Amino acid sequence: MNYRHSFHAGNFADLVKHALVLWLLAERQQRGPVAVLDTHAGAGLYDLSGDATRSREAEAGVARLMAEADLPPLIAALADQVRAVNPDGGVRFYPGSPVLIARALRPDDRYLGFELRDEVEVLLAESLSGWPEAQGVAGDGFDMVLAAAADVEAPLILIDPPFERPDDYVRSAETARALLEVDPAATVAIWTPLKDMETFDGFLRRLSGLGLVLVAETRLRPLTNPMKMNGCAMVVVNPPDGTGGAAGEICDWVADTLGEAGSRAEIWAL
Repeated sequence: MNYRHSFHAGNFADLVKHALVLWLLAERQQRGPVAVLDTHAGAGLYDLSGDATRSREAEAGVARLMAEADLPPLIAALADQVRAVNPDGGVRFYPGSPVLIARALRPDDRYLGFELRDEVEVLLAESLSGWPEAQGVAGDGFDMVLAAAADVEAPLILIDPPFERPDDYVRSAETARALLEVDPAATVAIWTPLKDMETFDGFLRRLSGLGLVLVAETRLRPLTNPMKMNGCAMVVVNPPDGTGGAAGEICDWVADTLGEAGSRAEIWAL
């Protein structure tokens, strides 16, 4: 597996994922202390002057976000977090899920992120060093998250693998199913790329029977080239009330602002 998120940090898919994660966290915090479990945490904080300059995806994502003056509230909330990690101005740094969540934790909240690659886990630990409520550990999040979920109540769980291994779709769906067996009150949010509908439909079929599953699609271009990430989706199993409206606000803005001709957002339930 040669995936490195540092090449893709701050792209349009990150904006969708992270704006909705911030909303899901805030919603869950309204109901009491929350534990957030993250199966594929990554480095936590990304320097966009490094690898990201080669892909230029951040230029078409977070850089355009920060240049917009009139933002809907949930997109503006993400922009505020980007400004917070760039106190000198500009958009050099982009916060991944671990840092975004750590910044919002209260004393009784917890974040636990898993990272498979040792060299990235070192960066994760460094990025979380200022927040005692947040921890990053080395290991396979697919395997380790089930034990962690058994020790907390009604967690918010993020599943965001690189989808470069052929079994990532299967393991994501199977992990979500196993987590709901451990705790039926858990909310599981799964990010996926949209390349072709055959692969995506197969993934969704594996989630059938889990109760309410909300699918939030953002398509920047037609799904005609399966070699490109034409869009992304956030699939939320056991979503709290209001998730559809929140996802619609986020996905509509990304599709309308960053998409090509024919881009669209769609929110629906299995």
